[in-house]
Amino acid sequence: MKEEIRDMPDKQRIGILGAGTWGMALARMLANCDKEVTVWSALPQEVEQLSTTHTHPKLPGVDFPETIRYTTDIEEACTNQNIIMFAVPSVFVRSTAEKAKPYIKDNQIIVDVAKGIEADTFMTLTEVIEDVLDNDTLHFVALSGPTHAEEVARGLPTAIVSACKNLDAAKYVQKFFSSPFMRVYTNNDVKGIEICGALKNIFMSKFFRVYTNDDLLGVELAGALKNIIALAAGISGGLGYGDNARAALITRGLAEMERLGGRIGCTPHTFSGLTGMGDLIVTCTSEFSRNNQAGHLIGEGKTPAEAVKKVGMVVEGINALPAAVQLAETYKVDMPIVMTVNKIVNEGLNPKDAVNALLQRDLKSETPLPSINDVFEESVLRKTRKSGMKRVITYGTFDLLHYGHINLLRRAKELGDYLIVGLSTDEFNWNEKQKKCYFTYEQRKQLLESVRYVDLVIPECAWDQKRKDVHEYHVDTFVMGDDWKGQFDFLEEEGAEVVYLPRTPEISTTRIKKDLNK
Repeated sequence: MKEEIRDMPDKQRIGILGAGTWGMALARMLANCDKEVTVWSALPQEVEQLSTTHTHPKLPGVDFPETIRYTTDIEEACTNQNIIMFAVPSVFVRSTAEKAKPYIKDNQIIVDVAKGIEADTFMTLTEVIEDVLDNDTLHFVALSGPTHAEEVARGLPTAIVSACKNLDAAKYVQKFFSSPFMRVYTNNDVKGIEICGALKNIFMSKFFRVYTNDDLLGVELAGALKNIIALAAGISGGLGYGDNARAALITRGLAEMERLGGRIGCTPHTFSGLTGMGDLIVTCTSEFSRNNQAGHLIGEGKTPAEAVKKVGMVVEGINALPAAVQLAETYKVDMPIVMTVNKIVNEGLNPKDAVNALLQRDLKSETPLPSINDVFEESVLRKTRKSGMKRVITYGTFDLLHYGHINLLRRAKELGDYLIVGLSTDEFNWNEKQKKCYFTYEQRKQLLESVRYVDLVIPECAWDQKRKDVHEYHVDTFVMGDDWKGQFDFLEEEGAEVVYLPRTPEISTTRIKKDLNK
């Protein structure tokens, strides 16, 4: 069981796993803020070089404080630390977590600064670490945003986003990382500002501003996908195309990121924030961007392997491609830029032919017309807001719709004037609830829409979307069955009344399925 996050100790210690440019840039910043910093590397020659020269070959002109300790012993890096930070390339996150696992104590705060998605599992990197460590007392924080190690190492002002499910852990990280060069912000999402308001000062400092965001999946997904779009931007530059082409790739690449994120339950505003648009712009345009550099070399005629070798560092966009392609195919999301980059990198497609294929796709609108139902529902919602009608929301799977469901919906509607139902998607049911529905989402949605008590059906894609929905749909009352009693009391902090209604005891979908299988 997780303990409360304790106050910051007088002497603050951090173990950094990974001695690449990003890990070392943060190590320098923290050491200069009087933190006890221990850096682990699996490479003895790297530890020897850092220990003796106090410089990093990929960060020329930057000297590192002699107070930083370097080790090849991962136990030393993980023991008695306030924070353990993963700063290894995405492909090594799982193996590093396996090495560190025996030395991770309960209630440890884990910060991940790498970006990527694990192929095959589709896990983000904090999910990978959590999967390996398998300890429900741990706290996981993801740091992501428009940051280059080269600038942070030189003490240039930087903004970044901190994403964590545990707000106290995020606040602890805030105090720990506060420096004159780094500032951490909350998400600029109006709908979620109340949620993150208490965390706006995480990582606050004069020059480094960090925003928090409770959309952990969205932050990490954006961090992985922007690297692929940066490859595309680099390829375009290598072919000799100008700023117009790059701007188009950035804009349409962001649209692809948003489509996939929305499909798997991420918050849309995450992609318009620092970890989405902000990081995408800097990665697609900066001279320091490894993905942009590698793409440029590929556009000039180098093979992907030659490009990576020339860059001399990990090119995360290439590593993220297999998982991104699988996600697009699994969730049936149109991602032509990602797919085209994959064909160039992994299938040998000529970059010029790839660009021509993209340009010759069927003509389409940038803003597809909403359906008649969407227009109608939005107009009704606007009217309810203006008229002061009381809005009620409830959630569920509603498979094999029965009179118990109807009773719940009727009593929910009696609490207000307008009833919204968050209907669990098939993917959410399978991946998070381990439920296989008899009817599809669209079939269940059609059944619910035919019930006279129901005014609007919306998709439920994630456990944590309820806070966002309360604000987006201006909800006055949140309703659930009393088997969830106490689980959603936190929504009262968002301004919604929380009501738990008794279930109809003699009927349930589980019972129906059990009886039918006899």
